[in-house]
Amino acid sequence: MAKLSKNYKEAISKVDAEKAYTLPEACALLKEISFEKFDASVDVDVRLGVDPRKADQMVRGVVTLPHGVGKEVKVLALVTPDKEEEAKAAGADYVGLDDYIKKIEGGWTDIDVIITMPTVMAKIGRLGRVLGPRGLMPNPKAGTVTMDVANAVKEVKAGKIDFKVDKTGIIHTSIGKVSFSADQLADNAAELINTLNRLKPSAAKGTYFKSITISSTMGPGIKVEKASV
Repeated sequence: MAKLSKNYKEAISKVDAEKAYTLPEACALLKEISFEKFDASVDVDVRLGVDPRKADQMVRGVVTLPHGVGKEVKVLALVTPDKEEEAKAAGADYVGLDDYIKKIEGGWTDIDVIITMPTVMAKIGRLGRVLGPRGLMPNPKAGTVTMDVANAVKEVKAGKIDFKVDKTGIIHTSIGKVSFSADQLADNAAELINTLNRLKPSAAKGTYFKSITISSTMGPGIKVEKASV
């Protein structure tokens, strides 16, 4: 078993493992106990009462966080020539089509999000083996396959993220950085959780939100009181 660092032990000592904190309390405590020497990401894990193996209980969607994600998101727009200027003007970092498809086939994936058009998805489909495992494959449900390329690029740059429940029923995503204020973290977390609530599958029975936990990259998890969100 890995030896716990002095800082981690100190952080754990300040968290009551039996207590569920209100969202504002949890965000304030997270900032207090963060010991990383870099601007760590803040993650939220939401365990849902769904069975992801059933299509009618799959939870997937997008949310635009009020305060963004705290990092520069590198966007590749795979578009036809008539859409290139539109994508560049909207802030896409890389714009093109065939040349970038070849680069990706060669293993290049130095990007965070790919936005494309329905008319070129046939070309991009063969990149699934490279993009799929990295979570980079464009998807209409995530808003990354659209004819309104400019708006899609702007939304991603402004803090739009997509999420998907994993096979264990957990949504795991980053909602900001430790350098954010506690209020900003709480706002972002609340927006995510409210979006999940709106996406509750009608087929899901029983308790929908089973648990909510917030943590920094290397810090301990802090339980969030569900009723406080």
